[in-house]
Amino acid sequence: MSRAERLLELLQCLRRHRYPVSGQALATELGISVRSLYRDIASLRAQGARIEGEPGLGYVLQPGFELPPLMFNSGELEALLLGARWVSRSTDPALASDARNALARIAAVLPPALRHELDSCTLLIGPNSGPRRTGTQHLPALRQAIREQRKVRIHYRDEQGQASERLLWPFALGYMEQARLLVAWCELRGANRHFRVDRLQAVEVQAAPYPTPRQQLLKRWQAEQGIELGTPADKN
Repeated sequence: MSRAERLLELLQCLRRHRYPVSGQALATELGISVRSLYRDIASLRAQGARIEGEPGLGYVLQPGFELPPLMFNSGELEALLLGARWVSRSTDPALASDARNALARIAAVLPPALRHELDSCTLLIGPNSGPRRTGTQHLPALRQAIREQRKVRIHYRDEQGQASERLLWPFALGYMEQARLLVAWCELRGANRHFRVDRLQAVEVQAAPYPTPRQQLLKRWQAEQGIELGTPADKN
């Protein structure tokens, strides 16, 4: 591992810890000596990183410091490219365009050697041989509602063909292999529900925000499911 990669890894370690962590713990996590760790912390501070603390008390990284994209290592670039290729192939046109734009911005500031690795990456996404997904036109509005924590009114038709109108607090979208699922608190049912996006007939984002923070809703749902990321069945 080069020193530049080690400095990046040190930053990542500090970001993972919300509270001060000892120099010995950081050195062990990085596989380096405590003396090398102190030199690396001094180097990052010289570059503008707000690392507070001192030996014996622990260190914590204050928010606001970012390194340029040239600090990506080869594996991270491959992961970004593979993810961007999947998004471009498997999501709606708006999100696919955002993925391509983000990748182009990263590529524009990479040094030549890393740009060559990005251009020559051979990690590929296979063709989508499944049925054509419907309802993708609603995904941009749903993502907007989730970001802004706004209620949405939907017109929905379930698996049996029964139509209903719901007022929801949307807080997550699941991109499954064969379907896209909206996870939301349903005011009609007074509980969390899952809605297949291809069964949405209409989506209207409301001006009113919902009262519970999105992250809190997500944590409650995860606790109900007993999993971190699940594939719940349609329960409408």
